[in-house]
Amino acid sequence: MNKKVAFYTLGCKLNFSETSTIARSFDSEGFDRVDFSENADIYVINTCSVTENADKRFKTIVKQAQKTNPDAFVAAVGCYAQLKPEQLAAVDGVDLVLGATEKFKITDYLNDLSKNDKGEVHSCEIEDADFYVGSYAIGDRTRAFLKVQDGCDYKCTYCTIPLARGTSRSDALENVLKNAAEIASKGIKEIVLTGVNIGDYGKGEFGNKKHEHTFLDLVKALGKVEGIHRLRISSIEPNLLKNATIDFVAQSNAFVPHFHIPLQSGSDAILKLMRRRYLSNLYVDRVKRIKEVMPHACIGVDVIVGFPGETDKHFLETYNFLNELDISYLHVFTYSERDNTVAAEMDNVVPKNIRSKRSKMLRGLSAKKRRVFYESQLGTIKTVLFEGENKSGYIHGFTENYVKVKAPWNPELINTLHKVELTEIDEDGLVRFEFVGLAVESS
Repeated sequence: MNKKVAFYTLGCKLNFSETSTIARSFDSEGFDRVDFSENADIYVINTCSVTENADKRFKTIVKQAQKTNPDAFVAAVGCYAQLKPEQLAAVDGVDLVLGATEKFKITDYLNDLSKNDKGEVHSCEIEDADFYVGSYAIGDRTRAFLKVQDGCDYKCTYCTIPLARGTSRSDALENVLKNAAEIASKGIKEIVLTGVNIGDYGKGEFGNKKHEHTFLDLVKALGKVEGIHRLRISSIEPNLLKNATIDFVAQSNAFVPHFHIPLQSGSDAILKLMRRRYLSNLYVDRVKRIKEVMPHACIGVDVIVGFPGETDKHFLETYNFLNELDISYLHVFTYSERDNTVAAEMDNVVPKNIRSKRSKMLRGLSAKKRRVFYESQLGTIKTVLFEGENKSGYIHGFTENYVKVKAPWNPELINTLHKVELTEIDEDGLVRFEFVGLAVESS
């Protein structure tokens, strides 16, 4: 009887794509994949270290695995495993910790699967994480996360990602296109491009630092892959989102009008302390350009509150900047100190209760922005891709410009694209609609 393996992913879309690649290596070794809530012989946890909360959640997930099967072998991989391998190895129940390069060879480290008194660590120096492993994840049969780039050469003062993932490097364009075609052949309707800094695509494509291709080359080539109905760009740095890319997306039949652009602060003084590579005026230009050529585009924003040195004046600069900007929603992060970062040593630390208050204010602004954006879309005809989960008797889906809609549960709608007219916003803040017609035959 085959051994069983289960996976749990913390963090970003990139982690999800890499978990899928790691899972496929278990498939080829004859393991059976089961849900994390089920009894398994091995539990693999792909960790994240972007926030303090992700660190804490790891211990909870290990306990969950042990509760399901106390004799199971528990392996930790990913960013937190690279940054704090000994700390993870000391967590009760953890048997194996693998760093940035070792995680893709996990089956090589599995022997008799017997429990260890203390976790065994295999973690490279991050300078050795200089090769690229292509990945893609297929979630609920409707969309796939396609990794195109890894690592980062930026030195933002709050971020540990360069320490966890190494230098910026890219998948070969030919391989990205091959993976995209594979995904399309499985009947997946949407691909989301992921990476640590995807606008830097092309750097390190063939092991050297010069750009063989640009991000624009990538999106143009992907736009020609047959069988992909939607391509979505995930988070992209404002200084790397060029006018030519925005203009290409505007006229593309495949790329959707949705951008997620990290801002982090609306105060130039704080942006400089963060060592971001732009100031607020460039961000305004990016938003204006998108809205000029795609008035219905959805624009999401990452913002950090409570960074060291952020006074009430700085925070209000950020609040007012975002309030006046034509954006659609926010992802709000409360600053948390990370070891081995410049920011962790900075003076003028913002008290945690003030960080929390500022976070709450921006989350309220985000809800308002999303509502205004949704209202602006009422009466328009959009294409909805329906997802595969029954949530309290409803099926949900997203329009091309990321308006979330709901309808009474109907399994026949899963992974189908429908033309709809957006009609009203309900009490949950989701949009109701009327069917106009089938956009694409289901497969």
